[in-house]
Amino acid sequence: MVKVGIPRALLYYQYYPMWKTFFEELGAEVVVSPPTTQATLSAGSSRVVADTCLPVKIFCGHVLALVDKCDYIFIPALRSVKSKIYNCSKFLGLPDMTRAVIPECPPILDIDIDINKGKRRLYQAIYVLGRHLSRSPLKVRKAALAAWQAHREYKELMVNESLAPPQAIAGVTAEKHSTPNQASIALVGHPYLLYDELINHRLTHRLEQAGYRVLTPEMLTAEQLETAITRLTGQPYWTYEEEVVGSGGHYLESGVEGAIGVIAFGCGPDSLMMDMVQRQAIRLKTTPFMSLTLEEHSAEAGVVTRLEAFLDMIQRKKRRGAEVCV
Repeated sequence: MVKVGIPRALLYYQYYPMWKTFFEELGAEVVVSPPTTQATLSAGSSRVVADTCLPVKIFCGHVLALVDKCDYIFIPALRSVKSKIYNCSKFLGLPDMTRAVIPECPPILDIDIDINKGKRRLYQAIYVLGRHLSRSPLKVRKAALAAWQAHREYKELMVNESLAPPQAIAGVTAEKHSTPNQASIALVGHPYLLYDELINHRLTHRLEQAGYRVLTPEMLTAEQLETAITRLTGQPYWTYEEEVVGSGGHYLESGVEGAIGVIAFGCGPDSLMMDMVQRQAIRLKTTPFMSLTLEEHSAEAGVVTRLEAFLDMIQRKKRRGAEVCV
C-alpha cells in the first residue's frame, strides 16, 4: 500500500481530516509525523536561513521526520481559499522550498489552490493530484466529495461541541474537559501556534491547570467571525484573518475573563492583525488582553512568568469588581 506522509505543522490542524479522507479513499495509507520536539526544531532550523519564520522551520523538521517513512509527502500550495483574499508567502512556495532545502525528501504531492482562478482550475488541480494514486476520474471525484464532507463535519464538530482541533481529531468529547460556569480564557492566533506544545510551551495545558476553560477560534461559527472582522477592519485581506482579527474581535466582546493573542516573531501579517485586536481591547477596556510573541529561542520561564502575571491581573480585576458590588 502506498504511504502518504502529512507533516504535523502549518495547515495540519485546519485540514488534516479532509486530507486523510481524500488519500484513504484513493487506497493510500496516511502517515503523520510525530509531535514537535526540540530535535524537530533543530533539524528544520539547520536547513533554512536564520531569517526564516519559526513555523516554517518547524515544518521542515516535520518533513525530515517523514523522509524514510512514506512514499510521498503531501505539501499543498494554498494561494487563496476565498475570493480576493490572499495567503502569506510562506504557504505559496512551500513545495518548491521543501524540494530545495530537503533534497532527500520523497516525491512531493503538491496542489496549487487558488479560488481566484475559478472552480474549473480547482477541480483540474484535484484530478491531477489524485492521478498519482488512481487513474479513475470517478474515484478521484468520489474521494474529493468524501474529503469535503469530512471537512464540513470536522468544523461543525468543533463549533457544536466547543472542541479545539487536537481534541476533535482525537475524538475527545466536550464533557471530559469542561465544567459548567467555568471561567474562560480565549486564545487568539493560528492553529500551528496555538496547538504545538513545543512552540507555545504547553500554553493550553497551563491555562487548564489554572482552572480556566480555553476557547479557541475554531469554536466560533463563520458568521460570528465574519461579523467581528467587518466590525474591526471592514473586509478581510489575508487568508485565515478570522483566526486573529475575527476571533479576537468576537471574544473581546463575549464576556470572557481574558484573551491571549499568540503570534510568531517576524510575521508581518500577524503583527498587523494582532495590533488591530490589541487596539480594540484598549478601546473597549472590558477584557484583559495579552499579546504573546513566540520565536525559536523563547524561554519557557519567560512564557510562564508572563502568563502567571496575566492571570494574577485577571484575579485582581475580579476581586475589585466584587468589592465594588459589595
